Amino acid sequence: MIIKKITVIFLLLNFVFINSSYSQKDSDVDRIVLKYPKHFSSTEDLAERIQKDFTSEHDKARAIYSWIAFNVKYDYAVYLNPPRTQGFSYSTEAEKQRKIQQINDKLIEKSFSSQKAVCEGFTALYQHLSGLVGLKSEIIRGDSKIRLADIGRKKLSSNHAWNIVLIDEKWRLIDVTWGQGYYDNSKGKMVNDFTSIYFDTDPEYFFAKHFPDSGSYLGNRLSKEDFLNGPLIYNKTIEGDYKIKAPDSGIVEAKYGDKITFEIKNVSKSDLLFYLNKKNQPVKIQNSKAKRGGIEFDITYDKNISDYITIYLDTFSIVSFKIIPK
Repeated sequence: MIIKKITVIFLLLNFVFINSSYSQKDSDVDRIVLKYPKHFSSTEDLAERIQKDFTSEHDKARAIYSWIAFNVKYDYAVYLNPPRTQGFSYSTEAEKQRKIQQINDKLIEKSFSSQKAVCEGFTALYQHLSGLVGLKSEIIRGDSKIRLADIGRKKLSSNHAWNIVLIDEKWRLIDVTWGQGYYDNSKGKMVNDFTSIYFDTDPEYFFAKHFPDSGSYLGNRLSKEDFLNGPLIYNKTIEGDYKIKAPDSGIVEAKYGDKITFEIKNVSKSDLLFYLNKKNQPVKIQNSKAKRGGIEFDITYDKNISDYITIYLDTFSIVSFKIIPK
């Protein structure tokens, strides 16, 4: 799940859609789904409603994503105190699979009826509803990158789950858990804040924040080192398509007086960019210059910069790096 910094990280005020060719269609799908009941008597009833209202595979997949994100809340209490793993005995492979299916069915029903879940419940429900409307979906388990401390982490862990869904003969990346909201440290509770950016996410952004247990995606090997050592990007980075070109690693070695060069695509010189010093005071970026569809600027590393440096656009976090003194 995504942990929100108090004032700036993941503050999503409007629905902003990552795929411009689908943006109007997506907003139309969401407007229809927002009028759905918050509770259906069964998953079959919800699936029947989606089948009635939408015909394309894309719109059905999007409607499932939106309904779950609008109505199922992240169960932070279960996240903090997960139940013990449920064991069972079996004598045949068929009996084993039947009991696994029974456990999965209970998870789906609980997530749907209580409208509370952690990532396992979100993904199981998404896969189940996809099957009911004729779509093929799979659950992927792996690591997630959500905190400053994740930059340069040494080991992978299996701490998250997401979906892929087949739309028009192409597998799309889905993380409906992260689409529904975030945890607000200042309030000590989950905040419902729908975002569309984790529906059919660009793989370049998706795998900057997710790494599958298999280490591969559609047969292609992913770089564990790039994931662990890459910078931390945020929701606004994906929304605005702000590609981080430099530094090329999330770990920057520097000594006092060194100039660290940053390059970010799709940002202009007129945009308000700043970082925070050790006293949490904003320091405006003054020396930016246009470069290849974005801007380039330098920040001098000195004693006022802490172990991490985060670049902000207006009030939104864009990217964070870990600074290691030489």
